[in-house]
Amino acid sequence: MPASIDIVIPVLNEERDLPRCVAKLRQFLAGAIPNPWHIVIADNGSDDATPQVSRDLMKEHPNVGYLRLEQRGRGRALKKAWLESQADMVSYMDVDLSTDLSAFSPMVKALEEGYDLAVGSRLARGARVHQRKLQREITSRGYNMLIKSMFLTRFSDAQCGFKAMTRAAAQALLPHVKDTGWFFDSELLIIAEKRGFRIKDVPVTWTDDPDTRVRVVRTAMKDVQGLLRLRFGGLPKV
Repeated sequence: MPASIDIVIPVLNEERDLPRCVAKLRQFLAGAIPNPWHIVIADNGSDDATPQVSRDLMKEHPNVGYLRLEQRGRGRALKKAWLESQADMVSYMDVDLSTDLSAFSPMVKALEEGYDLAVGSRLARGARVHQRKLQREITSRGYNMLIKSMFLTRFSDAQCGFKAMTRAAAQALLPHVKDTGWFFDSELLIIAEKRGFRIKDVPVTWTDDPDTRVRVVRTAMKDVQGLLRLRFGGLPKV
């Protein structure tokens, strides 16, 4: 029997985009993924109609679940959803679906072939990026170069919201990841690679969301603080 997989969608006040996202994702998974799959909406502190919209989707579709956290933080939501998962593989993608879903199948295949983690990359050879603002492009490339220079890592894109890993890797790594926000992804990948877990870069087609809520400068500053914590505070043993 093919390995089962959970697809987590972390959300914060996404009452408008969530139904469209779930509909598109369900249609794709039904046609492209032979593995047993389950979508989990991980709501981290929404104060709009997102909880009710999520419950309605869960009632309408048996392969959609809902997880509510009162505290905000994308990393916090992912960590809880992944640690509680009973699937063989866990994954996540952003609700705006900026990453083309065609890259999901190669990620699943990579895990089935023995990789511990598979990560979408906008910087790997073969990736295509559309409509990205120059500030975000420069910040992203500079940040990923900083990671490589500080930790000598090989993965190319720490921040793409499109990742998957085996449940065994999740159970081993997640207890050691301290960040609960946007730096969560970077910390997870740095610890994973430096502790010998196999990571597969998967080139993606990515279209910038003009309505993104990510505050580039503020997020970048917190990311740098996170890198300094890992560099000088020491990496955990896994």
